[in-house]
Amino acid sequence: MNEINETATAAGMSRRSMLKAIGTSAGTLALLPLISEEGALAFEAIQRAKAAPKLKALTAAQYATVDAFTEAIIPTDAHSPGAKAARVADYIDLLLSESDAALRNTWTQGLVALDEAAVAKFKAPFVKLGAAQVNEFLTEISANEMQPKTPVELFFRTTKDATIRGYYTSEIGIQQDLQYKGNQYLPEFVGCLTEDGKDCPHCGQKAQPMAE
Repeated sequence: MNEINETATAAGMSRRSMLKAIGTSAGTLALLPLISEEGALAFEAIQRAKAAPKLKALTAAQYATVDAFTEAIIPTDAHSPGAKAARVADYIDLLLSESDAALRNTWTQGLVALDEAAVAKFKAPFVKLGAAQVNEFLTEISANEMQPKTPVELFFRTTKDATIRGYYTSEIGIQQDLQYKGNQYLPEFVGCLTEDGKDCPHCGQKAQPMAE
């Protein structure tokens, strides 16, 4: 499944602007492993089923924080749903389940740093912050994105990269946000109905006159 290397800022930058900056964060994205083919298929199944998460690496509390944090990075807007609807937290859980202990530990420590920074600033963990607080908080921790100086700034950059990767490998990211119509997933091969002299809803081709 294709994955898109891009960069984004947490505040004041639309997804349209994010797409113009593709490639500038390739160096940081390279630090994250690619999800396996099995993981990609599992991610597709999660999106189709729209079922409750069956966590492999994150705890329920960690998942809730990742879910809120990724939605803050790519929120729902007038154009398309955000990271939460795209199940980006599930993508990250799958990615971590395939990763080594060092990377999983990095995420555990990052989530601790995130909550510690939120509590220090607002007296509440990240999941308890209001919309205005989230915007102020993300603006602050993204200010040094290219050269993070604190654990929470580094975790923001890592999570942003994982969020972009997960979002733009999801059906929502590819088909609704990017409006890409090709290479859509089909659970079974149904063939082209133009062979039967009909317009085909699957490939979009029009019926051809039947040979006499």
